[in-house]
Amino acid sequence: MSFITFIQFNSGLILEYTLNHISLVLTVLVFSLGLWIFTGLVISRYDRLAGTIISLSNILFCIPSISLFGLLMTVPGLGLGRRTAVLVLVLYAMMPLVRSVYLGIKSVDQSVMEAGKGMGMTRTQILFRIQIPMAWPMVFTGIRVSLVLITGIATMATFIGEKNLGRLIHQGITRGNADMIIAGAIMVSIIALALDFIMGRIEKRIISPGLRYQAGDR
Repeated sequence: MSFITFIQFNSGLILEYTLNHISLVLTVLVFSLGLWIFTGLVISRYDRLAGTIISLSNILFCIPSISLFGLLMTVPGLGLGRRTAVLVLVLYAMMPLVRSVYLGIKSVDQSVMEAGKGMGMTRTQILFRIQIPMAWPMVFTGIRVSLVLITGIATMATFIGEKNLGRLIHQGITRGNADMIIAGAIMVSIIALALDFIMGRIEKRIISPGLRYQAGDR
């Protein structure tokens, strides 16, 4: 277990990289939630636009991350560093988030919405009081998938100057240092599992068991 010894002797560096990794992931999550949930809500009202936006998200998702980092790094005003890393990761979060919001809203039973109309609710009230609450389980699934996805792809941001856990893996491969690779890989895995666990606990607190059960049936 020599990688444990490596961690002990390099705890300060690993802590610095871990904190940078987490801060990058959380920054991307904040931007992604605001942008892609709003986009998902908008396209849920316009099916033609939905097809275009979802197709675009699928195309972006299929581009290899190292290519997208390299491409956007050359855009004036971006360059090396966090700005490009955040933009690329936000784009990768588009597909799971937009799709989950769109499908969640679309999966709400029409009879429930008709009942809301019968009670005199406006379109906006139906959206916020019926559709969004009932779509939450599917939306939350998209958020959890995005979070784990971002945590993994963020390691590639080391190639554009990000000092995160990806640097341990990259330098370990370059130097042929297995302990460095294992330490970086384990820390990334721990972060992904911890964030997913936290989101799971939050989901249990804010979503009723009945809606979680329905979401599991879909």
